Amino acid sequence: MGETYAAAGVDIAAGDAAVERIKPHVTSTTRPEVIGALGGFGGLFDVSTLGYDHPVLVSGTDGVGTKALVATMTGRYDTIGIDLVAMCVDDLVCGGAEPLFFLDYISAGKVDPAQMESLVDGIATGCRQAGCALIGGEMAEHPGVMQPGEFDLVGFAVGVVERDRIVGSDPARPGDVLIALGSPGLRSNGYSLARRLLFDVAGLGIDDRAWAGAPSSVADELLRPSIIYSPAMLSVIRAVPVRAIAHITGGGIPGNLSRVLPADVDAVVDRTTWTPPPIFAELRSIGAVAADEMDRTFNMGVGMIAAVDPADEAGALAILGDAGVDAWRVGALVGGSGLVTYEGETAPAT
Repeated sequence: MGETYAAAGVDIAAGDAAVERIKPHVTSTTRPEVIGALGGFGGLFDVSTLGYDHPVLVSGTDGVGTKALVATMTGRYDTIGIDLVAMCVDDLVCGGAEPLFFLDYISAGKVDPAQMESLVDGIATGCRQAGCALIGGEMAEHPGVMQPGEFDLVGFAVGVVERDRIVGSDPARPGDVLIALGSPGLRSNGYSLARRLLFDVAGLGIDDRAWAGAPSSVADELLRPSIIYSPAMLSVIRAVPVRAIAHITGGGIPGNLSRVLPADVDAVVDRTTWTPPPIFAELRSIGAVAADEMDRTFNMGVGMIAAVDPADEAGALAILGDAGVDAWRVGALVGGSGLVTYEGETAPAT
């Protein structure tokens, strides 16, 4: 008998089985604008029915980084797809865009249909939360490059915004207030350092308490799914003028908020306005991590920051509160040179 693809480590039958298992999850995310079903060579989406006068497409791509390793350690794959969607669609909303559709790329050392279904189940959950359709993707088996059980996730999202409603068209200015949207956990950033501190330095196991007296295990804390902010932020954008939005990911507040500041404006962030979740204090204590290193690596409990006129602050906070998002005034903009500075001391974790 001659050589086969299966003998080389690629199981076409397993791939076909995985596709059949994910079809109901994909279907659960459909929108009226989607044309056709899963199985074609490209996803089709009819933008002509959206009712935009001058539609501008906005696109973004991202992954989940080494958070995937934690999922592999625990065998829990049903939430990391939510993180993948969050990382992509919450970038789109920084330009004011409504997410329309999403595509995923899953690479694995060996296709396990049950694992693939669980991963796509999480992606579909994230798409439903974001209101976008999962219209396609790719599942690739890479024997020799990755070990059985190992995987990586990458996502790609497309959204749309009216040309005259792009966030940033009316630039942020001194006097604007900064509104923070709370993040109860690490989101998907800083995991290389977090894993090193928790596992290598502190010697904790995946099922140990995340800190003394914690209600959650290390696994629970590290796999806490990201909040998807785009629906709530779109509600704010449609109600009040929003001058800037920063998605707080790798680089923390200083690295991301500075990206949306005009060259002559500084952001002053008041540390006394919130208490970072306890996991951040635990990580800092384990590794004696400097405050500025924590700020550059982690979101410190803030997943997004928006700049609005002071007259619109109450309205924006009310909308976010009605959407179930923890939000508060975290600072203000002043004249400067495009920098992010802090005032006050961080409130102690409880």
